Amino acid sequence: MDPSPLKNFVLSVGTGTMVSAVVSFGQTLVTATASQRALVAPLIEESRRALQELSAEYRALDREFFPTHVFEPTAEPDPAFNHLMMQDLHRTRQYFFRGFSGRHAAARLLLSHAEWELRAIVANPRDPNAVSGRARHLLRHKGAENDYDAVHERLQDEISTGLVGLFLARSRCSRVDVTVVSDPPLDRLEMFDDSVWLTLYSDTAGEPTLYPRTLRFSEGSFIYNMERTEFLRISNSRTAHHFVITPDTSRQEFLTLFEKITGSPLSTDGLSALESKFHNFRREFSTSADLGS
Repeated sequence: MDPSPLKNFVLSVGTGTMVSAVVSFGQTLVTATASQRALVAPLIEESRRALQELSAEYRALDREFFPTHVFEPTAEPDPAFNHLMMQDLHRTRQYFFRGFSGRHAAARLLLSHAEWELRAIVANPRDPNAVSGRARHLLRHKGAENDYDAVHERLQDEISTGLVGLFLARSRCSRVDVTVVSDPPLDRLEMFDDSVWLTLYSDTAGEPTLYPRTLRFSEGSFIYNMERTEFLRISNSRTAHHFVITPDTSRQEFLTLFEKITGSPLSTDGLSALESKFHNFRREFSTSADLGS
């Protein structure tokens, strides 16, 4: 434009508008940054904190109510299952076992090289219902060709073999506390200082297998605390029958103890026969479970 009052007017208005725009842009930028710091950032931080707390709560719930490991049913021993359990056994000082005969607990102790305090709850061989109840449960999930008398006799033999196994494992223990009960639970429990294992023989869904589903829960979980409380209640009960085997228990003392537990006398030759039977079981178990000899 040629120099004129109009040019001066346009230049003045344009300069003021540009300065106003720059100042407004700066104010907007500062205001937006301050607003983000004042409103958005705390909201993001609060959301992050809430997510962390929620994640921690879910982890706590998982630890309290959900198993750390689940082993599905198998027809043969699972080496991964047995290796992990043996690791728990090596780290523990107390070994709690609740089952029917105690053969597996004795075999695990003899395959290890440490010393533990063992507490075992097994079936009472003097009570017919303790054995017949387990026999009927087994027959309900087997074929019709299975014979009740044969199953009953096998279970009695397992109890005797298990007791002899616990006697042979006394050198691995500071003491062995044996409690016999008339109504042993179907599910096997093995508890260590930092874990508890539940073998679910009561889980009859699907095709029955020799080694049923097993769950491992960590120390501090609801299941661990519940099972430990129940185990101690039974093992300290005044109505149950309690027996003690120590490393100094002689063979003759065990023969007397065996008769007290089973109600049947055991000769020296009978003890030798049961020892051979248990060692055969231990070798078969250690080979199939890949645990060495």
